[in-house]
Amino acid sequence: MCLITNIQRYSIHDGDGIRTTVFFKGCPLRCAWCHNPETQEKKRELLYDQGKCTGCGACMAVCPQKAVAIENGRALTDRRRCSACGACTEVCMLNLREIAGKTCTVNELINELMKDQIFYEESGGGVTFSGGEVMAADMDFIAEAAAELKRQEISLMIDTCGYVPYERFQRILPYTDAFLYDVKVMDPALHRKYTGADNKLILENLVRLARDGARIYIRIPTVKEVNGNEQNMKEIIEFLKEYDIRPVRIHLLPYHDAGSGKYRKLDRTYKGTELHAPDKEEMEALAALFINAGFGNTRIGG
Repeated sequence: MCLITNIQRYSIHDGDGIRTTVFFKGCPLRCAWCHNPETQEKKRELLYDQGKCTGCGACMAVCPQKAVAIENGRALTDRRRCSACGACTEVCMLNLREIAGKTCTVNELINELMKDQIFYEESGGGVTFSGGEVMAADMDFIAEAAAELKRQEISLMIDTCGYVPYERFQRILPYTDAFLYDVKVMDPALHRKYTGADNKLILENLVRLARDGARIYIRIPTVKEVNGNEQNMKEIIEFLKEYDIRPVRIHLLPYHDAGSGKYRKLDRTYKGTELHAPDKEEMEALAALFINAGFGNTRIGG
């Protein structure tokens, strides 16, 4: 079984056509701008909007771990004791508590995904496995699910940061139509600073995928203070040309902080408060670098 945080229907920015995107839990990176922090850890977690709590005490009364206490009129949860069992979510009258991470079997997942088959067929879409990092999940589960989607003639795309052993990619290559592959920062030290790991393995895997004939969509989360500059984009262009990587499309994805509110619900600090997206003119200039270099399939946004 795998832990899944969400199955998002009618996705139009996660590959071709209308897609159903599955978000798997667990990621080896810790990007400063991550907008799905609830998918980072490989375990169930409680999200709790403490600021709106009225202190009714219902959650405290049902918590089997005695992890909840009322202080200053609000419920506080000791995450060291919390087992993310979900008991408190069932009694919160304001729906301020939720659990990120639900166990799922391959059959349960496939049955859920097949409900949207008509949309895949009519739009040329399919299923996208995302995260977190799907390639860091249980590969027996992922390979079995991918093979079944292939048998059902459902397109599968993999949204990945690339930071996993290449053997994992080899297992699902026969069943995968394309990879949505993140290329963030070319400078290894800068990459480590903002993601927690250098980019050597990520770039090596990208080269190997291209050589193995995979269809690849390059996605570049574009942050003004990190990689949203001419030098970094030219280095990416040089790398793609050096290794003859010919992506189906290149997407420059302007930074956004839409997920920043989730950090508070997880009792974490959002590290992207000083980050910004390049403005419209700057984004267009960065896109022009790729287009003028022969990558006419470059787009701004998903």
